[in-house]
Amino acid sequence: MGLPATMRLAPLKSTALISLALATVGCATAPLERAGSLKNYDRLADANGLVTRAQIKANKKELLEAKTIRIEPTAFPPRPDIALDENERKLVANVISREMCLRLSERFQIVGPREEADLTVKATVTHATATNATASAASQAASIAKSVALPGVPVPVPRLPVGLGTLSVEAEARDFAGFQKAAMVWARGANSVSNARMANDGDAYDLASEFGADFAKLVSTGESPFGGVPSLASLPSVSSVPAKLGGAPKYAACEQYGRFPGLKGFVGAGLGLPPGWTDKGADEARPDAPQPEIASVEQQASR
Repeated sequence: MGLPATMRLAPLKSTALISLALATVGCATAPLERAGSLKNYDRLADANGLVTRAQIKANKKELLEAKTIRIEPTAFPPRPDIALDENERKLVANVISREMCLRLSERFQIVGPREEADLTVKATVTHATATNATASAASQAASIAKSVALPGVPVPVPRLPVGLGTLSVEAEARDFAGFQKAAMVWARGANSVSNARMANDGDAYDLASEFGADFAKLVSTGESPFGGVPSLASLPSVSSVPAKLGGAPKYAACEQYGRFPGLKGFVGAGLGLPPGWTDKGADEARPDAPQPEIASVEQQASR
């Protein structure tokens, strides 16, 4: 005779509660920075999540009336205090654009860079803290040791609370006349239950997906994306799963950001491999597709 349903679900509930508790401790603090890439910062309101700091605004009526959207490549300008090289910055920037393209495809028709659109979105990475690869390796070793010693026990092994990476981003959606219809200034740090990737850009890479999902939800609904359990709120829709697994995107315009690494990406994350080992980003896009922008400080200042 099987166990009662409540008893079968108890371990899963306990694991979820433990994970949620760990997510709120040992969290790296990301600065909520304004880099000047937005048209304006008027009337931004605090809208913090459980593990995210953010300021947002949205014209819900006009966002819901929009049908088409164009996604400009995310910018990640170099800074002396950001210890990520050009390839790492390029990969992180591409993750943001690709994730936004996936999520916005659920609500809008995505058009190419030379086509007219009701809305145009653009994101800029304003700050990032590198992941300590040595600490991540130690966390991975502890996780593997637990799996060997206690197989089948659904208790997460928290990361060491040192060397956690962060990411700060700002983005906006403008209409065809250039008026701002949505804006977000966002900051989040890795925490004790984040993937421990053995690479400088490990945490920034994973956090880039979270930002892409948050901003896409703001633009798609005109409402704050924060609330509830983060791991559940950030799940893609069923229709987006094939693309998330490495299949073709819903709209050809998203091909410029390459395809998701799919199963190899999930396996790589579980093993703590550097993101660049499984994700080639825009390098796997069509040869004629525009590449994500890595703007210089001078270019950013002139916008």
